[in-house]
Parts: sequence; structure tokens; C-alpha cells
Amino acid sequence: MILDVIKTVILGIIEGITEWLPISSTGHMILANEFLKLNVSAEFWEMFEVVIQLGAIFAVVVICFKDLFPWGFNKDKNDTKETFNLWGKIVVSSIPAAVIGLLFDDFINTHFFNSWTVAIMLIVYGILFIVIEKRHKGKKARVNDINKISYKDAFLVGVFQALAIIPGTSRSGSTILGGLLLGLDRSVATSYTFFLAIPAMGGASLLKLLKFGFSFTSSELIILITGMITAFIVSIFAIKFLLKYIRKNDFTVFGYYRIVLGIIVSYLSR
Repeated sequence: MILDVIKTVILGIIEGITEWLPISSTGHMILANEFLKLNVSAEFWEMFEVVIQLGAIFAVVVICFKDLFPWGFNKDKNDTKETFNLWGKIVVSSIPAAVIGLLFDDFINTHFFNSWTVAIMLIVYGILFIVIEKRHKGKKARVNDINKISYKDAFLVGVFQALAIIPGTSRSGSTILGGLLLGLDRSVATSYTFFLAIPAMGGASLLKLLKFGFSFTSSELIILITGMITAFIVSIFAIKFLLKYIRKNDFTVFGYYRIVLGIIVSYLSR
């Protein structure tokens, strides 16, 4: 049991870092499971690798509470209206992934949760990051304020987010790429991606919990809580790091990282 807790802490660290950096948390969790297998059932692991994301969600809520809560913090009526408007856009962005997830969850789990899919998507999206960043170099963004995102932009970003249902894609990576292609400023696209994580990851976690049931053994409960707490703590640092990093840098380095990791994964999958 102690060994499983240690492994869970490591998995929580991996989740907390990779959930927010555009390098695919699900892909890294699948790979980590090859080397850090927990002494749990296949059903519990399928639930755990998704529900551990709840810890990461709480980190977003803590860091961005002022932006997401419509009252207080010296907000006037206009600020409150803008916050509700922002939540409306978040809901619109969440629709594509929710529909696809509900319709194809079992199919995707059966056919795409494997190392080869992860390797391919890591490389494909790595190349896209490099190409799109080069294309946008020196260009002025169309949207420089998160409150200026239109509902059309919100829906289209949601379509890109839905692509991340395929493991190895990266939810944050896909939505950030989509935002850049739509003309969103890099910081705006990243912040909006964090906000979208709340309903996207919360909904996915709820779906997995309902599918698994709530009858945990004591060891399963310890593992789940340990993973979530670790992911929460690490996510606090990861989110702050990324927000600071993108003020002076682009995402090209993550593109190269994805390509290298994808090659390594494809080699190990032979």
C-alpha cells in the first residue's frame, strides 16, 4: 500500500504539470501507467486517470476565483455582467466536447487509449505548434481581452477542445492552438483554456465517477485522494509558471518537446 501511495504521488505530480502545459496529461498518464502500475483494477485505473484531474480543477478555481466569481472584489454591475457573460461563453465552448464525450466515450476508450495513438498525436500537434507559432510571429492578435471573445469564437474554441478527446492531443494544447488560429492573443487563449477546464474536466470526472460507482475500498479512496491533493498542489505552481512564461515566450519549445516524446513513445511501443 505504501508503494502504491508513493506511485500515486508521482502520478499526481505528472498530472499537475502536464494538465496545464500543452503536452497532453492523458498521454503522459497512459505512459506513466506502463512504468508505475498501481495495484488496482482496470476499472479503477480508467476512472482514476480522469478523476485525478479534479485536483487540478480546484487549482484553477483558487487562482482565478476573482475572475470567475461574479460578485465581490470591488466589482460593479458592469463587472458582474461581464463575468456572467464570460460564463455563458464557457458553457457554449463546452458543448462540442460534452456531446462527443457522451456519444463516443466507450468507443474512444476502447480504440484510442494506447501508446501508438499517443505517439502520433504528440508528434502531429508538436509540428502544428511550431508551424502555427512561426506563422503568427510578428502578427497582431485580433482579440486582446478575454471579455472581447465573441460567442462565435467561444464555440469554435470549443470545437478545438473536443479534438482533445483523443489521448495525446492535449486539451490545453488543442484549445490554445484553436485560439491562436482564431486570432486570440496568446495570453488570452491560455487564460480562457484554464477557465474551460472547469466544466470540461469536471464533466468528464463526473461521468467516470458515475460509471465506476461510489463504492470505493479504503485503499482505493486513499489513492484517489492522494492523487487529487498532489495534482492540486503541483497545478498551482504549473499554472503560475505558464502564465508567467507566455508573457515573454511562445509555445514552440513545447512543440519540439512533443515531437521528441512522440518519437520515444513510438520506439517503446514497438
